[in-house]
Amino acid sequence: MTPKLFIDGTWQAAARGGTIDVVDPATERVFRTCSAGTADDVDRAVTAAKRAGQGPWGRTTGRERAVVLRAIADAIEREKQALAELEVCDNGKPLPEALGDISDAAYCFNLYAAYAEELDARQGEAIAVPDDRFKTTVKYVPAGVAGLIVPWNYPLLMAAWKVAPALAAGCTLVLKPSEFTPLTALELARICEEAAVPPGVVNVVTGYGN
Repeated sequence: MTPKLFIDGTWQAAARGGTIDVVDPATERVFRTCSAGTADDVDRAVTAAKRAGQGPWGRTTGRERAVVLRAIADAIEREKQALAELEVCDNGKPLPEALGDISDAAYCFNLYAAYAEELDARQGEAIAVPDDRFKTTVKYVPAGVAGLIVPWNYPLLMAAWKVAPALAAGCTLVLKPSEFTPLTALELARICEEAAVPPGVVNVVTGYGN
């Protein structure tokens, strides 16, 4: 696992070079380090996300995004044991609970894949208006860059709850996990990279809340 930030499709050191010690709650020992991103890194990530949203990703159909979402779900399910064991060390929860969380995260990406496909079916749907001189239809477009902040208690699952709908809607995003439990968010970035999510669509900036 890299201790770097994931910005614009590449693993990058934090602008100021800071790191965070990741502590195993069971032993109170440091077992990993990750980068301590700052406002400079957030700015770089947002810039990358804006640029990616103006590129091909912002023009994808729901069906095309569903393919990516299902690839992410398949990878999470395939790596469930390793991700759960990492969650145990990072978060301290029992392994059976962590395994359930990881399965739920995979389910979430599959669920929003279906929702993305449903968006296609709703594109251009007519809305009745009381004046026959007018015709009204709906066009769904991405809202832009989503800033996603998740807490420590369900690290990967809560990331999935936010990343999956953002991707389903065609948005780009910057994810900031808790400084106490950053590791599975970084693994999610790797999985997104391997699932051919375009550079800049998913960015992960680890760091302290301030």
